[in-house]
Amino acid sequence: MEKIAIIDIGSNSARLVLVNVLDGGYFVVFDELKETVRLGQDMDWDGFIKPQRIAQTIKTLTMFRRLCDANKVDKIFAYATAAVRRAKNQKSFLDEVAMTCGIKIKVLTPEEQAMLVYQGVINSMDIPKGLIMEMGGGSTNLIYYNRRNLIHFETLPFGAVTLTDLFKNDSSTPQERAKKIEDFIGEQLEKITWLDSVEPDTAFVGVGGSFRNLGRISRLIRKYPFNMTHNYELPVSEFETIYNTIKKLDLNSTVKIKGLSSSRADIFPSALAVMKAVLSKFTFEKITISGCGLREGAMFRYAVPGVNERPLSDVLGHSLYTQMKYHDLNIDHAEHVYNLSIQLFKQLKVLHKMPRVYVRVLKIAALMHDSGMRIKFYNHQLHSAYIILNSNLYGVPHKDIVVAAFVAAGHRKAENAREEIIKYKDMLTTEDVEAIKKLSVILRIAESFDRSQSGVVTGINCDVLGDSVIVKTECENGGDCALEVKDAMGAAAEFKAAYGKNLEIL
Repeated sequence: MEKIAIIDIGSNSARLVLVNVLDGGYFVVFDELKETVRLGQDMDWDGFIKPQRIAQTIKTLTMFRRLCDANKVDKIFAYATAAVRRAKNQKSFLDEVAMTCGIKIKVLTPEEQAMLVYQGVINSMDIPKGLIMEMGGGSTNLIYYNRRNLIHFETLPFGAVTLTDLFKNDSSTPQERAKKIEDFIGEQLEKITWLDSVEPDTAFVGVGGSFRNLGRISRLIRKYPFNMTHNYELPVSEFETIYNTIKKLDLNSTVKIKGLSSSRADIFPSALAVMKAVLSKFTFEKITISGCGLREGAMFRYAVPGVNERPLSDVLGHSLYTQMKYHDLNIDHAEHVYNLSIQLFKQLKVLHKMPRVYVRVLKIAALMHDSGMRIKFYNHQLHSAYIILNSNLYGVPHKDIVVAAFVAAGHRKAENAREEIIKYKDMLTTEDVEAIKKLSVILRIAESFDRSQSGVVTGINCDVLGDSVIVKTECENGGDCALEVKDAMGAAAEFKAAYGKNLEIL
């Protein structure tokens, strides 16, 4: 297993991510660090990165290097964006970092930066058509893709830090200052002709620390029970409410906002003003926040080289197999249980009448039903649910992750997990709760049909006759599946409760 480090040196902050690269094109983050360096601050006066900013950045990168060395990292990939890209003292800064920290920094062109952000988003979200807005400290990137192909991009040389600097000596009120930033960015957007070609059904995807903070504030306001940034959906109407509240506040009041990083409080109103300017050009109903961007794009490019040619075709599948590899699951067994689950789902459709969207839920639950074994065998179904809830799976809505977790929790002793569902009541419908009960039974029977983990049961045929469902098993080469049948019959009571039918297995 190889270890790599990704360092992202932005205009506002520097971030380090340590990554385990697994066999087969998978990767897992195992540590990270972030420091506010403000490289882009006060650059607009003369175009030079200021000595105190350089000193802070070198101190941070020295700390990053120590952590890389302590973890025996094999390769370090360091990238710098807007502030370093336009700095007149770029070369001396890069030379000093290389000499002091032993880190060679690649200064990304606007096109390279846009491509990495695009690859981070497109390989972690199941959104075929989107307008990505990456909000940084020194620049704002707009990236349009359609049918998972990058179509256009534009880099505005203004970010949350530089705009805050640009308008900091303005004597107007915070609200008036925000409006001036809106108007200023609006003028820049008018020059981007391709924005008019963005199709109406395009999704709006937000990337960067300001968007992550926006999502955190929203989740606290809504008392959202699922703590996951990636793929969080925020109605534009709620953004308007948050923006209209914050744009009136002075710095002392802004710092006190729950969910907002104190190191970002001074630049956050400017970031929101830029978001408002972009959103005003379109009729988006929601903002989908991506927890993945440039750094994840770099990880995908290194660990999964095929994405340099075309994006992942199955984002959720890749994410699930990453977790299966990481938790050292018996993948053959997990795949077989999933296949048997799908057979049962299809053949029992006349009874459960669940829409096809629950197939995705069943896929997550079936492939990860044993992940809790890495914690402990006893009550491993509850540990599996916890792992599913906290695995930050890509390419799937939050609600599906929650439903899948409770399906996995219910594949043995379902009553243990039922009281936990109440925590997520605002996310789940009555239909979801009923689906959890029915899918849990399907998963339990499917797992029983591979109890020996030998793949002896190869097929299933279900007949609904009166008050009973008769399940006929097909065994490989006439093999003995007595163990599997006996174990599956242990679900008879749960099957009766979920489906209102008696279970018979032949």
